[in-house]
Amino acid sequence: MKRDLTLPQWGALVAMAVFVLDRLSKWWILNIVDLPARRSVEILPFFDLSMVWNEGVSFGMFQAGTVAGRTVLVIFSLLVVGFLVKWLLEAERWLQAVFLGMIIGGALGNALDRVIYGAVVDFLDFSGLAFKWVFNVADSAISTGVALLVFDAFFAKEDPEKDTQSE
Repeated sequence: MKRDLTLPQWGALVAMAVFVLDRLSKWWILNIVDLPARRSVEILPFFDLSMVWNEGVSFGMFQAGTVAGRTVLVIFSLLVVGFLVKWLLEAERWLQAVFLGMIIGGALGNALDRVIYGAVVDFLDFSGLAFKWVFNVADSAISTGVALLVFDAFFAKEDPEKDTQSE
């Protein structure tokens, strides 16, 4: 018996995919590329792999270099994830579920970094394009997910049949 995925299941699948991609990319950067020892590797004239241990939140804001600060950021991240999971369980559109999944997976990836390393592993450096921040896969998923979720909230057309799937 074939069963289609529900919207929350789609969101969870996206969250798991983002989380796994984030963990694998960070493992590769730390263990194969050994970026902490190399500090920076030029890939293209506008793109480098640069090792940054981010003790703050997005784009290095609100630095939290103490155990208490890191604990607050991890707890805050998990509370946000809880709110987003609740929202995901009530999602009405497929894209909404996907975007929420992107944010959840990224938030969990960065929260795990704080628990394991005390800071978030950032390494994608596009400073050659005048983008001064170094980021990672989780940051990309969070930023993209938030931007698309806002876009979706303003421009989604109401479908009379809704995009939800019955169980």
